[in-house]
Amino acid sequence: METLIVIPTYNERENLGDIVPKVLALDPGISVLVVDDNSPDGTGDIAEELAASTGRVHVLHRAGKMGLGSAYRAGFRWALEATDAQYIFEMDADFSHDPSFVPEMLEIAKSGDADLVVGSRYLAGANVVNWPIRRLILSYTANVYARVITGLPLRDSTGGFKCFRRKVLEAIDLGSVRSDGYGFQIEMNYHSWKAGFRIHEVPIVFVDRHSGTSKMHRRIIYEAFGLVWKLRFQSLCRRGRHGRTDRAA
Repeated sequence: METLIVIPTYNERENLGDIVPKVLALDPGISVLVVDDNSPDGTGDIAEELAASTGRVHVLHRAGKMGLGSAYRAGFRWALEATDAQYIFEMDADFSHDPSFVPEMLEIAKSGDADLVVGSRYLAGANVVNWPIRRLILSYTANVYARVITGLPLRDSTGGFKCFRRKVLEAIDLGSVRSDGYGFQIEMNYHSWKAGFRIHEVPIVFVDRHSGTSKMHRRIIYEAFGLVWKLRFQSLCRRGRHGRTDRAA
């Protein structure tokens, strides 16, 4: 396979059977990995049916609900160990990430102009549909906050619609990325940027989920707000160590 799209699931039975065929129809070189956290609603069974009927769907079953960041780390490891995919996507199962944006993101990654392509909700205003105003303000503020504290040159560092070139994931120590939710997205972007990889944002329209229940909760939000300071301090410490080494030399 050339391109693998990693889709984490927990109780996404109503969405998975619709979104996977739409993704596969985009390009015959695209395959899908469903990382299911033992969904009580039988999402894992739907994934297995899709795998059997298409030959381009793979399923990673996990013992229970362990978080979005953990699911993506498992999916990325699987992609690197079990495939030769050169382009690896993150995508939600609930249609908040429209598959129609995949070809543009993939084209940019293939062009060699970017190593990480980020689908951005805030590159051209605020392209978010059906969100309560409080959640929109929180999300937008979190992105401004992350940009100011870390220096990360992104308008949308918390979004989860991305395309990594394989070499980016190979270069990042996934075991050191421990955050979840918003924090996971910030951390992956930050480590990619600090490693010298080129990041390109593409404007997308984010539409709140078609069916099911949001997995967002306060712990994920608090974790993200604390994480940006952790990343900032780590960067300052590394800079300080390098400065002392240079002076000693």
